[in-house]
Amino acid sequence: MRNVHRFGSILIGKVVKKIGIKKKLACGAVISSLFLGSRYRKKRNGKINNGKTLSQSLHSIVNDERLHGAIAGISIRCTYSGKLLYDHFGELRMTPASNMKLITAAAALEKLGADYRFSTEVQTDGEIRDGRLMGNLYLKGKGDPTVLKEDLDQFALELKALGIERIQGDVIGDHSWYDEQHLSEDMVWSDEHEYYGAQISALTISPNTDFDAGTIIVEVSPGEEGDSPKVVISPTAIDIQLVNNALTTSSSHGGELHIIRQHGTNALTISGTISKDASPEKKWIALWNPDSYALHLFKDSLKGLGIYISEEALKNKSTEIKTLFTKQSMPLSELLLPFMKLSNNGHAEVLIKEMGRKVRGEGSFSAGLEVVKTFLREEGLDPDNMCLRDGSGISQMNLIQPNQLSLLLFKLQNKHWFSSFLNSLPVAGIPDRLVGGTLRERLRTTSAEGVVFAKTGSLIGVTSLSGYVKTNNPLIFSIIINKFLDEEEMEKIEDELMIVLSSTFM
Repeated sequence: MRNVHRFGSILIGKVVKKIGIKKKLACGAVISSLFLGSRYRKKRNGKINNGKTLSQSLHSIVNDERLHGAIAGISIRCTYSGKLLYDHFGELRMTPASNMKLITAAAALEKLGADYRFSTEVQTDGEIRDGRLMGNLYLKGKGDPTVLKEDLDQFALELKALGIERIQGDVIGDHSWYDEQHLSEDMVWSDEHEYYGAQISALTISPNTDFDAGTIIVEVSPGEEGDSPKVVISPTAIDIQLVNNALTTSSSHGGELHIIRQHGTNALTISGTISKDASPEKKWIALWNPDSYALHLFKDSLKGLGIYISEEALKNKSTEIKTLFTKQSMPLSELLLPFMKLSNNGHAEVLIKEMGRKVRGEGSFSAGLEVVKTFLREEGLDPDNMCLRDGSGISQMNLIQPNQLSLLLFKLQNKHWFSSFLNSLPVAGIPDRLVGGTLRERLRTTSAEGVVFAKTGSLIGVTSLSGYVKTNNPLIFSIIINKFLDEEEMEKIEDELMIVLSSTFM
């Protein structure tokens, strides 16, 4: 594979020309290590070879036989000047997987704002008379992925506090804030029931505080040997049909469970076996029509408080709809934590549609992606030379150059919201889920632990890692590897690159 280095020792004067003395020294040190033969030190358990220049070590890794038949795009920039320090196929368009979320998060922070909040509203077109709501009640979703069952319970309590005992009309779910396209264009059919393939609706509900909107949690526990296992669904509603064909086996037998949702329905089938001594197993399943499910849960909350629903929609002469209550989400700066740390696909697609709704008046994938492209142009990037198909990176059709991604990461440092963006990135080797995120199990006890802030990405044949090395000689990097067969070995290569970059002049 050809290694391209566009800058040599002559770059030093150009890089440091416009930056301060400390920054000059930092950039100069890294450039020297790349091109003038300076050495770096081995640190802790980082498995790197003493005596090699940084450039030699990077060459050694990208020419590793494990990459035979694969394509690795690597772009490394000076944090202070943005100049390219290392470029290996950095101009090649590659599938980024969840590194696409870096672009989505940055565009959302710019176009919506770090303080932006989603909302869910309870509305009515009727009047309250003698304990009766003479009209329809509406649960209007506006994209909030953080709505929990207890929020619906709270809405019911507030309606009860208004003295409402009976709704002389229907309870209607309103998801018109977004369009009717619930799945991104390239969603693979076999992923539709998986949590990472959840449908995107303006009215939705999450089963937990990771805010996996549009999903339910199916927990399977062993029963007596020979019996069906026990199944608990949360949050639960009558909209779910369950067929439990699984079997509890003896402790000497291992078990494997399979949970499938039938296409076009919320009918679940559980098959396989679970050992009688096994711990409960949980799986997140994406719902069909999550707006309908949220509405069922809201009706359950109302009925649980004794509020009767006639379920016959009334046509009132007045078309005025009044908002009774509003629930707001946390600000975007906080929502970015579960979104980016845990790589939540649903949050990415919601942000795409919300940007489309707010900026272009249309809550659709296409409108939102146009907003993203406009943002990239404003930052000096070239989206016309990319292929952007969704906000999460789940599409194999997305194509981005590593050099463009590293350039964006450089430019974001000047944004007033950059601290929120940086704080949302997984931190290598830190065990806390909402700090280390998808990097919490990687790079522990190495030079990269606690100093690499980066977004991971993974699809079949795709892995990516892009972000910042925060050492005394900080760097910006983007690594995208495509067309491989062994994901575990590719992640090891990413980790080896991180150890080299974080060990330089520590």
